[in-house]
Amino acid sequence: MDMNQLFEFLKQNWLIFLIALIVLFVIVSFVKTVVKWALVLVIVAAVAVYSGITWNDIDNVVTTVKDETVQQLKDQAMNAMVQEAKKATFSAGADGTYTIKSPNVELKGSTNSSKVKLAFNGVSLGEWEINDTMKLFIDEAKKK
Repeated sequence: MDMNQLFEFLKQNWLIFLIALIVLFVIVSFVKTVVKWALVLVIVAAVAVYSGITWNDIDNVVTTVKDETVQQLKDQAMNAMVQEAKKATFSAGADGTYTIKSPNVELKGSTNSSKVKLAFNGVSLGEWEINDTMKLFIDEAKKK
């Protein structure tokens, strides 16, 4: 949806949006149960449908935000690996597994695998293919 089109629609229908906001404020202020959130969702969905926003548009926005957030977390995790490599500790298990921990990053892997499980600030980012940054992080942790 084009932003100019959205702004033009808001200019033409400002009264409806104002009434919806007032109703939402009243509901949130006075209703104290789960029904409150059901009513809020119904009103927001009705305004969205009235404004011409489709579920496909919403899905695209959610997907874009999710992808950008995951990419930012990945970038931050890689930067943290570079910055915290000297603080990382390496511990190996008897079965060939290893764990590397630094203040913000935790890697878990196996010596015969090309993948590791990565957690950043306690949030699991899934299983990743080992890249050059990770190899440097692993090597620096092994030196200690």
